[in-house]
Amino acid sequence: MPISSPIPTSSPPSETEGSPRVHELGLRDYSSVWAAMQAFTAERDAATPDELWLVEHPPVFTQGRNGKPEHLLHVTGIPVVETDRGGQVTYHGPGQCVAYPLLDLRRRGWGIRTYVAALEQAVIDFLAGFGLAGTRREGAPGIYLDRPGQPKIASIGLRVRGGCTYHGVSLNLTNDLGPFAMINPCGYAGMAVTRLADHVPDLDADAARQAFTAALQHTFRLSQEPLHG
Repeated sequence: MPISSPIPTSSPPSETEGSPRVHELGLRDYSSVWAAMQAFTAERDAATPDELWLVEHPPVFTQGRNGKPEHLLHVTGIPVVETDRGGQVTYHGPGQCVAYPLLDLRRRGWGIRTYVAALEQAVIDFLAGFGLAGTRREGAPGIYLDRPGQPKIASIGLRVRGGCTYHGVSLNLTNDLGPFAMINPCGYAGMAVTRLADHVPDLDADAARQAFTAALQHTFRLSQEPLHG
């Protein structure tokens, strides 16, 4: 089924391909990728293969559909986009790995809790590869480092429409953490935020992105077929 979206691919997924594809999008504007996810989800059908989009965004704050404006503290110089995902406000910027799984949960027999747990487990498995322990928090989706202060290293914000997912998970690798001080991250005042580069000397960011993709592939049983546009 052809998908009308502004995300270019070298060849469209065909209905006979059994495995989802990974799209490496590079640095892309948040709003254009959001629109493409909406279009993909609206146009897919029961035969459409699942996909995983990996992207970095220029600096942007995104506010969930039930986001409270008081969680925007002293925002200057960075745009705020009101989006349709769940959750409160978060920050995206270069050096962060953002993964957007476009999955048909009904076909997998998954509920939303199973899906969130799978995303969190992928981050936990990824961190374990660097000798770091990730942990969950009850009622606060995402992954935190199991160390004093439990700083947050990955955020989750989702939308499910017709049993299919878009939006996803953002993982802090080498990104500037300064903008998080302009907000209450994910709606929590004073929440500590961290990045992998602060815990792994001489971090190879490209290798880390590949490792995170592999963790997601393992969790979702996705086979990688990068598409470059």
